[in-house]
Amino acid sequence: MSFPELEEKVLERWRELDVYNESLKRREGAPPYVFYEGPPTANGKPGSHHVLARVFKDIFPRFKTMRGFYSYRKGGWDCHGLPVEIAVQQQLGIDNKKQIEEYGIAEFNAKCRESVFEYLEDWTKLTERIGYWVDLDDPYRTLDTDYIESVWWALGQLWQKDLLYEGFKVVPYCPKDGTALSSHEVSQGYEDVEDPSVFVRYPINQPHGVLREGDELLVWTTTPWTLVSNAAVAVDPELTYVRTANGEVLAEALVTRVIGEEAQVVDRFKGADMVGAGYEPPFPYIPASEYGEKGHTVLPADFVSAEDGTGIVHTAIAFGEDDFRLGAEQGLAVINPVRADGTYDERIGPYEGRFVKEADDDLIEDLRSRGRLFRAEKLFHAYPHCWRCGTPLLYYAKPSWYIKTSQLRDRLLAANESVDWHPEHIKSGRMGRWLENNVDWALSRERYWGTPLPIWRNEAGETVCVGSFAELKELSGVELDDPHRPFVDDVEIPSPTGGEPLRRVPEVIDVWFDSGSMPFAQWHAPFENQEKFEEQFPAHYICEGIDQTRGWFYSLLAISTLLFDRSSYETCLSLGHIADETGKKMSKSLGNIVVPWDVIDRHGADAFRWYFLATKLPWEGYNFNTDTVGESLRQFLLQLWNTYGFYVLYANVNDVAREDVPPANDLDRWVLSRLAATVETVTDRLEHYDATRAGQTIQAFVDDLSNWYVRRSRRRFWDGDPAAFATLRRALVTVTQLLAPFTPFIADEIYDNLDGSEPSVHLTDWPEPGERDEALEFAMATVRETVRLGLAARGQAKLKVRQPLRAAVVVASGAEREAIERLQDLALDELNVKALRYVSQADELGSYEVKPNYRALGPRFGKHMKLVASAVAALDPAHVATALRGGTTVAINVDGHDHELGADDLMLAMSPLEGYQLEREGSHAVALELELDDELRREGLAREIVHAIQNARKSAGLQVEDRIHLGLGGDEELLAAAREHEEYVKRETLALSAEFNGAGAVEPVKIEGRPLHIVVERA
Repeated sequence: MSFPELEEKVLERWRELDVYNESLKRREGAPPYVFYEGPPTANGKPGSHHVLARVFKDIFPRFKTMRGFYSYRKGGWDCHGLPVEIAVQQQLGIDNKKQIEEYGIAEFNAKCRESVFEYLEDWTKLTERIGYWVDLDDPYRTLDTDYIESVWWALGQLWQKDLLYEGFKVVPYCPKDGTALSSHEVSQGYEDVEDPSVFVRYPINQPHGVLREGDELLVWTTTPWTLVSNAAVAVDPELTYVRTANGEVLAEALVTRVIGEEAQVVDRFKGADMVGAGYEPPFPYIPASEYGEKGHTVLPADFVSAEDGTGIVHTAIAFGEDDFRLGAEQGLAVINPVRADGTYDERIGPYEGRFVKEADDDLIEDLRSRGRLFRAEKLFHAYPHCWRCGTPLLYYAKPSWYIKTSQLRDRLLAANESVDWHPEHIKSGRMGRWLENNVDWALSRERYWGTPLPIWRNEAGETVCVGSFAELKELSGVELDDPHRPFVDDVEIPSPTGGEPLRRVPEVIDVWFDSGSMPFAQWHAPFENQEKFEEQFPAHYICEGIDQTRGWFYSLLAISTLLFDRSSYETCLSLGHIADETGKKMSKSLGNIVVPWDVIDRHGADAFRWYFLATKLPWEGYNFNTDTVGESLRQFLLQLWNTYGFYVLYANVNDVAREDVPPANDLDRWVLSRLAATVETVTDRLEHYDATRAGQTIQAFVDDLSNWYVRRSRRRFWDGDPAAFATLRRALVTVTQLLAPFTPFIADEIYDNLDGSEPSVHLTDWPEPGERDEALEFAMATVRETVRLGLAARGQAKLKVRQPLRAAVVVASGAEREAIERLQDLALDELNVKALRYVSQADELGSYEVKPNYRALGPRFGKHMKLVASAVAALDPAHVATALRGGTTVAINVDGHDHELGADDLMLAMSPLEGYQLEREGSHAVALELELDDELRREGLAREIVHAIQNARKSAGLQVEDRIHLGLGGDEELLAAAREHEEYVKRETLALSAEFNGAGAVEPVKIEGRPLHIVVERA
């Protein structure tokens, strides 16, 4: 069976019948179920992690459509931003922004536009092949003029609400890409790296307070490259500091950690007593005067602690948020000797042109050679890198445009509270903590390919934020065909006061603002389709990888809250990461990427989908390779297909009509009740966005259907029993409907053949649960548990199931005994025993032996353990068993003292009665009577003979329905068993006649070492 070939056939049928659009057409006017597509970028090939996201995006809209909702799924593409620019730079051999501008912004952006959809065909092909139903004929695209205008409208709204401003702050900055990053972008790029950790001597050269000449401040930093622009050092005014005998000054709490036990403290004082003293900076490149009066002095600060370092903090005003704030408070000038590309400028002498992070080692050696280095080590820590290009970020003080998200922190938290998160802990955990620590959104990017920031201003400070293209035309007289750079940069707005014209600020915006605007921008709202937007807002459901908590999930939530004071989505499912089978993150460099087409071509899309949807909770992540998908194929889809194949085979043999026939026996009624329970549970779980447990519930039912119902009903199918066929068909058709959102291809194929009343299973209504017989379900479960234990006892005794036994003894009373008696024939047949006997307690099936648990009692009794063992041996095992089963204790007397022993202190083992094999779990137990007489042995041989004949039928290439003439020869005892049970042998093998005349011309088979010659001829 080739599932990939089957799926291609089903895909062709979907195309011919236009099933997706037909499913929408049939639900027009129904209540909407809104899903938002998180836009991927199509400038790279899709990977297996994209399959994961897309199948989870697909399953719930499919389910809701079958439940009667109208669920239009609009596709989308993320088109702007650094990923696109970086790809084009690599294509053009361009390394930096200067080269881009020399190449030409218009030409560069044209290349970006071309590259955005380089792999669109691959994405579209994969999307269709995995059965992800989404409208890719009319997707939203963040580069489209209409989309950009809606984004401008949103920015205009924020401007009017005084939530958009320009500020001079320390921002995380990528020197390679030449632009700042927002806090949610920074959070996505942390890497564990080894950085220098240095303790530097700062000699006092201007004594003040308690500090005097000869003292040396010990200062710690993990960014030696910032020492060249040291402006001041900070201390905690309330913290206790010390001077050592060697003149080293540091926090008292850190002396031992920094200097060691040998340090001799000669003086103690508060940090406030050090403020105002001057020191010699670690490097001479920037004099103190450039920073102002307090340059190269000790300053008080509220961010200093004795948690790490020395309690004295190096401060470089331009390269840290706390540093910058301290500089502003103390009137220090901001000096930044690092260029936009991350290299030192001419002020840093011999280091001019060096990339700052690469200069660390040489700077440390410089300090060492001048006696200024106290100690240098390596520190392994998480450091932020650019999430796009991997460059270590620098923290620069520079102007940037911000959104005042921190001002609406409480509203963001309230919006988050309204979201149904999966997993639930995201709400107060990853997302909640992120929102609680929310900082203003750094919106602007000093790049080229993006939505231009629609702010125009002049040197006089006249500023306009344009909220639409019509407004821009009204202000400037220019109608833009393309709002991207550089065309928008050429548009000037006359000054309302007759002064210098207003020109657009050069920045573009964070692409996350683009994608977070999609709820309204995808419809070009509010300029048109406002009603459509309102119908489709908020989304009932969104889904992406967990890393989007601080990406798309955040931008959607933040923008919607800023504009509409509510979340733009009601339910959010976060997916875990995909790693290889060893747990390593997949990457091209490690060579452990699994190409999705390799999986699909080998196992099919349904197996791929089932693995992701039903094998584990999706947020736990996946250790993934192609073979793991093969397991889901073997463990479930093949079992389903074989059950379906069994129905088709015998339905064709018996020319069974498709008709509803009421159930004929308890087995029929049981499987239909189990089906109702399955529909009930699957519906509930999918309504709660729990695809995993829903899928596992279906799998459990299919296993029951195959391994219990069909197996227990084989004779009825051979005989063409209409009730059995009607029951199995009903179960299979309902299963296809339950599976339609999970495995849409195989579900449609089975449905089309077994029902076909609709052109596709995806056009049917979701099944209703139907009536349940819970008493019958309990009875069948009890019988199956009895059978399981009995078969386990057979295994322990090494007795084949084909060998009949005289009796099984079952521990059961009350409702359990009644349940087994109701379905006793099933138990007798499955266990292959002649009779069932019942006892009320497992104690009746054997004798107990009680022993002390030395691991538990040894530490308690020590040298008295021999006495304890003797006392335990004297206990009545039956009494101990009864006591422990009732949750009470037993007592022993050791060395004149009574001690109570509980279930953890004693070990009970049961030995079965002579001639029995016992299997027990908890209060359930089954014992098999092992003694065999000649009658039982012959019946067992007859069953073995039937098994051998069935194998001979297969070897002869006979069809299941073929009648035969049978000839047997060989061992006389085997033949005697066959003659005694001749009617049974003929009935089971479809033999019209049987001869026992030798048949010695064929190679014999061996049964218990005895030869049997078998001849089968088609009748």
